[in-house]
Amino acid sequence: MQDPTPERAEESRAAASAEGGGAFCLQRVFDDVQRSSQLSAALSEPLAVTVVAVERYLAQAPPAAPRQYWYDLTLADGVGWYRCHLAPRLNGLVQRARLRPGTRHRLTRCSFRYDERRLNRGFFCLEGLERDGGPGTAAAGTPPDGHRPHQPLRGNNRHYLPLWNNEDPYGDVWVRDRPPVQVDVDVSKLTNLGHLEMTWRSRVHFHPLLVRILHKSRLKYYGKPEKKMDMPYQAYFEVADGSGMMSMVLWNSLCPEWYHSMKVGTVLLLAKYAIKSSYPFKTHPTPGDSQMKRFATIEICLNVRDPPTEISIIPEEMVKPEWGLPEVKYRFITRSELDALPRNHSCDVIGLVTFVGRAERARKREHSEDFWLYRWAHAIDGTSDQPFVLELFATSQPDVFEHIHPMTYLVCTQMRVMTENPSRTVYLTTSNESQIFIKGWHKGQPYTKDAKVKNFIQWMESQSEADQIKKTVIGGYYPFPRPPDSFLKYCKNNEVESVLKPIGEIGKEIEDLHYREHKRIAVQGIISAIRYISCGNAAGEAPGGDLVQKDTSQSLGSSSVSKEDCVDQGKHEEIQSFLGPPCTPGEHQPQAPLSKRSSVKRRTPHRYRRDAEQGGTSVTPVSSHPYFTRTVRRKLGLDEYQHGHSVQDKNGQAVSDSLQYCTDQEGVNNIAETEEPGRTCGSWQSDLWAQVKDKLMNYFHHSKIFPESIPRKFDYVHKDLLMQQYNLHAAVHQPIEARIDKNINEFKSAIGLGYYEVTVLGINHDIAIDVAFLPLFCPDNPHLFQLEDIQNDTLLSCMSCISACQQKATSSGRLGDTFPLSDEIVKAAKELDGKHVICILDMCHLGDDKVEVFLNKVYKTVEPGVLDSV
Repeated sequence: MQDPTPERAEESRAAASAEGGGAFCLQRVFDDVQRSSQLSAALSEPLAVTVVAVERYLAQAPPAAPRQYWYDLTLADGVGWYRCHLAPRLNGLVQRARLRPGTRHRLTRCSFRYDERRLNRGFFCLEGLERDGGPGTAAAGTPPDGHRPHQPLRGNNRHYLPLWNNEDPYGDVWVRDRPPVQVDVDVSKLTNLGHLEMTWRSRVHFHPLLVRILHKSRLKYYGKPEKKMDMPYQAYFEVADGSGMMSMVLWNSLCPEWYHSMKVGTVLLLAKYAIKSSYPFKTHPTPGDSQMKRFATIEICLNVRDPPTEISIIPEEMVKPEWGLPEVKYRFITRSELDALPRNHSCDVIGLVTFVGRAERARKREHSEDFWLYRWAHAIDGTSDQPFVLELFATSQPDVFEHIHPMTYLVCTQMRVMTENPSRTVYLTTSNESQIFIKGWHKGQPYTKDAKVKNFIQWMESQSEADQIKKTVIGGYYPFPRPPDSFLKYCKNNEVESVLKPIGEIGKEIEDLHYREHKRIAVQGIISAIRYISCGNAAGEAPGGDLVQKDTSQSLGSSSVSKEDCVDQGKHEEIQSFLGPPCTPGEHQPQAPLSKRSSVKRRTPHRYRRDAEQGGTSVTPVSSHPYFTRTVRRKLGLDEYQHGHSVQDKNGQAVSDSLQYCTDQEGVNNIAETEEPGRTCGSWQSDLWAQVKDKLMNYFHHSKIFPESIPRKFDYVHKDLLMQQYNLHAAVHQPIEARIDKNINEFKSAIGLGYYEVTVLGINHDIAIDVAFLPLFCPDNPHLFQLEDIQNDTLLSCMSCISACQQKATSSGRLGDTFPLSDEIVKAAKELDGKHVICILDMCHLGDDKVEVFLNKVYKTVEPGVLDSV
């Protein structure tokens, strides 16, 4: 076998021999496999191994076949580390994050395969693996970065791809930063872009160009199985000189060599480049200077050969005014200006992050293995009580994307305005040319000179970040963008038949989901039962089996550093990040030591009993939960939540009017004092459901929510741990000593104390599914989940309204861990009793066997134009 580090194999073989003369280890297994007649062996005693790394690359496939991928694994057995290929039939273990770095497995079968196209080349292939819950041994076998090889074991590939998307650079082949060089610029020998456009057809060789980069695109991977290319990448740039702006394309092997170094604002001296007609379907950024001339018919091509381009980066201090290079200009807006902007308007924004969601993936094409990677974030700038709502797709800046956290200053460029309806919340999404920046990356960026950026910094200097951090949230289910008001708008230009999924196919849809893949589907059904489940049943298990919701000041309070100290230090670092040295890719600013003015306050954690298990098993009825008479409700202060009255959270801030929605004048006061047929204090079911629930052909149970589903209050002290929890699993295992071993349940929930289980019966009365509805109301940040966007959805509005009221009642400890269904919820459900509706479901695979399914929207089929369509 050709091994890039054969000396390591010899060390492992010697170590195995030293440990008892041929101890049972991977090396011995591999030796036995190579000596076997079939080059394959089933282990009589499975061998425990720990996954150190999982790396992905393009698989060989017939021409025109969709792209598929192979995986190489680095395993540790406590003696050494070994690289193996994963049998393609086991790829699903990686794709659903059952097999990931740091997990322990038992090897049951492996083989050795020779590469018939090469001499003396082969690899070990893992044919059988079983999950082992024991402690990992990665620390004993984790290879140093310098020893980890970078070439895939199988096929002709020369490089690995990032594990979860194709847009990010991955591996040491990508040069972090090339230093500027001292270059003598002979202006008399230069040409300009305007002259190139007029003369390019009549020339083969071109004079050198001196240009400044104004815009930079994300990387594009265009690898195909039938094309044998070492580095099939390209990246677009918009460059300019005194005559105008033109596209420049960085091709193939030059991408890993130069992409990181070519930043917005960088000045380049180019020689031996090529010129060709522009690709007609590429995207174009919106220039900050609307008067700049754009040369759109041709583009500059930088190639590794034919001809080999010469690239030089000119240090900024050497740039002379007489060269006439334009400055980088921006189109920053404030939040108060956003609502008046048209759809697709391009703009730049800066703000303080108050929420950042978990990293999720969206499939690029049906049945494809290619995914977009994205996350949602909110940022405020002090000009409005509403935040910027930002949909951030990966921009080939993984060191930034993975470190966005609340309380950092976020800059996003070339964002596009998105809105479906003037009454709906406007949000911004990244474009192909967007760049994002956080603390550690601001220094030296051209936008630091912009007036609106300076105004934001001045506003932040006047703010108490200890007050701002109370509003911050991280991770969890995020239902944005909300579906439009009507189902026909939801369908857009698609046929209704292509949008609706048969309810019986939901199992297949869930089975096909990949790790952190988010998918939104529409099914027809009948709302047949609703049950309220308290936090004790919702949050998931902490060690020892207890279902808990703890205050982090109790469970994470071992540090003597106060949260206030961390926040104050964080604010100082954020402002200094506009002044300090810039980061290079992969480099992070060191944390300054924190003062120790006060210790973390401790509070007694709240514990809840475990009442039920989801996933197909029976659930303890909620009928034993107490309900509240009007007298008791008045004592609990619930009567202040009446229709038409303003609602305030515990900090005295006005809550969105959408939370005050009720169907009668008594608001949530009309909780039943006597049980009705088909209804208990915490649940309701229709007469139809009572008749058919025991006669179903299939019943899917997907109403369980998981710790990863819950938005958490942000804890600045443990921001690194929280970021790790809500990012995707890394391709390479992080040593245990480098991690903080805490449970996500120990961080306080940012929302209410429970959720609703909603049973949807298929319109043919033979299949049903339980899904969850999570009332997303954050009392410390009422604008976080944009609840005004569900006002026309009576049932879901009622459930959100009641949960907001519940939080008011429980914030002072006046209410236990139960809360009954209100008359308003039951009334809204009865209005749908027996009627066909369209349910919009959000599904997300959280790894292993965890899949959340949330109800996002309910459409009535009596809407104008919908009945005929469905």
